[in-house]
Amino acid sequence: MIIKSSQTLVSEALKEVKTITADEALKLSNEGKCSLIDIREKGELDKMGRVENSNHIPRGMLEFWLDPEGPYFKSGKLDMSKDMVLFCAGGLRSALAAKTLKEMGFEKVSHINGGFAAISQSDFKII
Repeated sequence: MIIKSSQTLVSEALKEVKTITADEALKLSNEGKCSLIDIREKGELDKMGRVENSNHIPRGMLEFWLDPEGPYFKSGKLDMSKDMVLFCAGGLRSALAAKTLKEMGFEKVSHINGGFAAISQSDFKII
């Protein structure tokens, strides 16, 4: 049995998903062209703050909350017609999550290189 490392999984995901910078994400957000999705855990948000105008969907619930046929679907939580821009603390979990959303059939998905660390160094407002 061969077990892939988490590093290998992230590396494979990065080859398949669109990666954008925090500044590119801010531009999309300011233009109303994307839904920013923060997949960090609640404790991370409590400790480091939230990104203004972002939607919090914990990584563990992402697929369930975005599955229109599933019992946990959060109708109206996101504008599903807009680009989905995911971020986590550093960009690893969001790469894996973006790959999963693509596998589910979502086409307009990207993630922010460097995650919240990069966002906090940009012009995004942290609340």
